Amino acid sequence: MNTLRFPLTAALLVFLTFSLSSCDAIGTIFKAGAWTGLIGVFLLVLLLWFIVRKMRG
Repeated sequence: MNTLRFPLTAALLVFLTFSLSSCDAIGTIFKAGAWTGLIGVFLLVLLLWFIVRKMRG
């Protein structure tokens, strides 16, 4: 199972890199307002932390 973790993680990171343009994402978030942006970024970091923690076991 350990041999599948690195390719899966690498594929996920490549997918996220191509699917999310950081400038567009940040611009759209902060058009909605600073507080909405802060909450959105916090929730995104929390979701990524949760996913990484689940993948590690």
